[in-house]
Amino acid sequence: MSNELYTLEAEVREVLGTGASRRLRHADKVPAILYGAGKDAVALTLDHNKVIKAQEDEGFYTHILTLNIGGESVEAILKDIQRHPFKPKVTHLDFQRVDAAHKIHTKVPVHFINEEAAAKGGNTIAHHVTEIEITCLPAQLPEFVEVDVAAIEVGATVHLSDVALPAGVVSVELAKGADHDQAVVTVNAPKGAASEEAEEAAE
Repeated sequence: MSNELYTLEAEVREVLGTGASRRLRHADKVPAILYGAGKDAVALTLDHNKVIKAQEDEGFYTHILTLNIGGESVEAILKDIQRHPFKPKVTHLDFQRVDAAHKIHTKVPVHFINEEAAAKGGNTIAHHVTEIEITCLPAQLPEFVEVDVAAIEVGATVHLSDVALPAGVVSVELAKGADHDQAVVTVNAPKGAASEEAEEAAE
């Protein structure tokens, strides 16, 4: 994703309410809200076409974005996106201001790599999670976390505690205690092979 897509032009929205938001959407604009960092929330308007283009890329959901608001550049992360139930339209965005000195709380996607190698011989891959909840300083925010599936033994499960997170990045679930060590991915043997192993163990 290019830096251009990480930067969005925004205008302060003066007229609020359901009717005003509906008129904005008809004019190909997206209503949004910006909050956090101890400052008052600000209602915004963004260009729908720019938002549609940006949201197609995974990085839009995890990268630190720049909102240009009346000549001021504000760093923020996307906290919520609302879409039309059946039309390809974004109906509302929630942004949270980023303070370089304060940790942010968000989720990052998990990229499972080398799955084809792990699936050789009929093995199946079971994904238990597709994203990990983390806290970190803005400068340490990763766009994604990688898990090498080919390195997992057949029949084994990788848990959160097995996933290598970048320096300064902490798993929210693991911080709650060892009983929150969620399963991330499992490599299962082919069903026939699993049955044969069970029969051998029973003999």
